[in-house]
Amino acid sequence: MWKEELVLYQLLTLGQLLWTQEDLNTTTADAVITPQDCDLECVRQGRTGCEYCRITRADVERTLGFRSIEVFGSCIPWPCAELLGGEDPEVCQHYVQAPNDVTVEFLHDANPMFDTIVVSWKPSYYGIAFLRGFQVSLQVMGGSHVACQLFLFHRNLSLPASHAQRVYKSDPFPRLSLGSQYVVTVMALPVPEEWERFYHTKNFSTRSCAEKNGLDQCKKDWYPRHIEVQQNGSDIIVNFNLAPPNLGIKSYFSYCYANGMKNYTEIRPNPTKNKTHHSFHLHGLQEGTNYTCEIAADEVDAVRKTFSVQVVHFQQEAALPLISRTSLLLMLPLGLSLVAIFIVLLVVLSRKKSKLWLKKLDMSVMHPDMIELHQERSIQEEVMSLLTNRSTPPCLLICYSARDGPAHVRAVMQLGAFLQQHMATQVCLDLWDSLSLAEEGTMGWHCRRIQESDFVLVVCSRGLNHKPVASHPDPEGDDGAEEELGWWSNTFTNAAAIPLIREEVGRARARGQDLSKYMAAIFEYSEETDIPAELGLVSHYTLTRDLPLLFSHLHGVALHRPGGCLKIENISEEGFTKLPAGAALQWAIREAGMVLREKEQQSVEEGD
Repeated sequence: MWKEELVLYQLLTLGQLLWTQEDLNTTTADAVITPQDCDLECVRQGRTGCEYCRITRADVERTLGFRSIEVFGSCIPWPCAELLGGEDPEVCQHYVQAPNDVTVEFLHDANPMFDTIVVSWKPSYYGIAFLRGFQVSLQVMGGSHVACQLFLFHRNLSLPASHAQRVYKSDPFPRLSLGSQYVVTVMALPVPEEWERFYHTKNFSTRSCAEKNGLDQCKKDWYPRHIEVQQNGSDIIVNFNLAPPNLGIKSYFSYCYANGMKNYTEIRPNPTKNKTHHSFHLHGLQEGTNYTCEIAADEVDAVRKTFSVQVVHFQQEAALPLISRTSLLLMLPLGLSLVAIFIVLLVVLSRKKSKLWLKKLDMSVMHPDMIELHQERSIQEEVMSLLTNRSTPPCLLICYSARDGPAHVRAVMQLGAFLQQHMATQVCLDLWDSLSLAEEGTMGWHCRRIQESDFVLVVCSRGLNHKPVASHPDPEGDDGAEEELGWWSNTFTNAAAIPLIREEVGRARARGQDLSKYMAAIFEYSEETDIPAELGLVSHYTLTRDLPLLFSHLHGVALHRPGGCLKIENISEEGFTKLPAGAALQWAIREAGMVLREKEQQSVEEGD
């Protein structure tokens, strides 16, 4: 009997141990690791309490002895080799696979104008024992806003394979604009020179103002949600809900259209009568017609609410007055007299009309060419639709010079954003690809992009023809100019751009190939003399005046042909400013022009 009890006790003990081990594995798999407050010296010495540390910009400055660029935070090229590989270079020579399961989580942000996110991920099984940390970068698509965070393990830490199921988190990324697209990149450290699969990229969009704060708190996204249409005889009455008073919307408009007919109504409610709803009348609508109407706040880029209005026929019974017998007798002779006069006039007009018809008949026989001319003039110019066999948008590389200052660089950046958003073009710009630019180098990046792109656009300016002069470091450490240009002070200038493109243009010309791949453009504040002689054989454009011509060049379509024309919405010289991106481009060009004129004025005054 005691043997059976002993076996049962051993089985229960073994089961309890197995359950305990399973709970430990589950806890390890579901663990979430957040960054710790510890300095870089603790990481390099491998002390306890430095398992997963956030590295600040001040730590990098103390260790390397120079100030890093503020927009890049604590991130630098080759962080493992620079910060951990000084004593033992072998630490940073192992291959580490890119992280997995990169996710973006939105946090509560009390500011209604911005969003805050935190990034989480899991390390890969491959090379996890040699993992030294992570680098997380965030960049807005179509802009230059960059944020970066660096996290390191202490040098004596080697993660087991079971830690591949742990979730690591970044610090919050605050003040992200609502309704914008971002790219987040999580890079595993170390990064060997020939390794390619060391980072994971994820695109995401921040929430809109309505998604975060509610529709009644967002002036740009608000629209009437409750619309009621009534017809009282020939009168059309529309009732809709007003915007909340906190949005400050005081006027609205309604726009109806059907069969080429348009009707615009301006609406100005009186808040003293009703603060929640308002009714207005639609005048000038044709009976028996179905109209499609839109109503919105009278604000820039306001969201429009669409509704339908069906105007039915309304028959009004005429009330005939009672006419006495005496009145009828008096009106009868007058009516007979009017009928006689009308018949006489009708006979006279019919004779004159027959004579005019015979005269026109003779003229048509004698002058048939005039009839043909009239028919040609009556033909209306048709609008052609854009048909293309290209399955993907053309790839355009934009090259420029940063020597004309930050205002010129902002104008180039806004041009790239407008081309990509509204001209069906994929734009390649070094301002938007800082990670690849740091990996390949300026010359290597542009050589590859010139070969891969369908078109190359050189934005010419006065600084493009400036000959580079060797500069020496200032012993006083004055780096104000460098901070003004920031990361882009060493970007693609004429020293690298012109020789490469000149070689490609010369090779294409010698082989008799088409030169349409290369284009030169100037902004309105530049001159034709700013275009280098090497680009004299390629197409020239002045922006923003020649935006339709540039669109025609990129997509290979003709703007005009006999009897028709290609109308491209929102890229004409007058219409592109109606778009937010077009207005930003125009403002950037004007600002760069004002800065250039101020510099010219200062140089003239100094010369005097």
